Amino acid sequence: MPSIIRLGLIGAGIQQSATPLLHMREAAEHGIECVYELLDLDILKLGVPGLAGLVSAAEARDFRGLNITHPCKQEVISCLDELSPEAQVLNAVNTVVFDRGKRVGHNTDWWGFTEAFRRNLPDVSRRAVVQMGAGGGGSAVAYGLLKLGVRELTIFDLAADRAVLLAASLQPHFPDAIIAAGVDVTESLRAADGLVNATPVGMAKYPGVPVPEQCLRHDLWAADIVYFPLETALLRVAREAECKTMAGGDMAVFQAVDAFCLFNGITPDAERMRRHFAEITKA
Repeated sequence: MPSIIRLGLIGAGIQQSATPLLHMREAAEHGIECVYELLDLDILKLGVPGLAGLVSAAEARDFRGLNITHPCKQEVISCLDELSPEAQVLNAVNTVVFDRGKRVGHNTDWWGFTEAFRRNLPDVSRRAVVQMGAGGGGSAVAYGLLKLGVRELTIFDLAADRAVLLAASLQPHFPDAIIAAGVDVTESLRAADGLVNATPVGMAKYPGVPVPEQCLRHDLWAADIVYFPLETALLRVAREAECKTMAGGDMAVFQAVDAFCLFNGITPDAERMRRHFAEITKA
């Protein structure tokens, strides 16, 4: 393993991301110098059409790999040579490894979500869940929820056809579950055990709550994959309604744990990375 590696994160509005420091600190614990760059589409004024150029430039500069976030998790696929089995099923990539002349896309989001869920909401009912968001992050969350044993998953998205496509793509892999695009979020939440926000709503750039606040009740759990800020408006309102909640921090940590393995071929110390994350986000 080289003593120095170069990595980058591509996305929009990512200046508050904890990912660079997570990777750099853990790499240092293994005697590796990690140089990690933020490739922010907003700062670079490129937009999603600039994605292919950024990937090519990173490869040319001998980056070991890239993390990919909103809004590029699906668009980046056209820039790649191969996909891992999970990335292929999900049609979403959050980790790219440059490996012997090939660009290989992986998805560590789904495992990051399931690990976070097991630790934070271990005892909640998973029979019926409403998910907001069917984009790159949403596809990974939906896959993770179904892996966790959710029996009825109802997916909503501002682009209704995207929710329909996600449900249809996952159904063959989980034939015993009921997976459908939602029609009426109020009705669906009334019958649900839990709610997951897999949209950018709640980020500083996209303030707000993704569902009607009056739908939140004490016997409904709520999870958010947004982690900057950790305390989103959804989680604040959910706690006021006495819901059990899960913030996005542990998903961010555990997707990074898996990505660290892919980049370095080393199993990191997950608990140490959790401590690093707590320090980074408190600063």
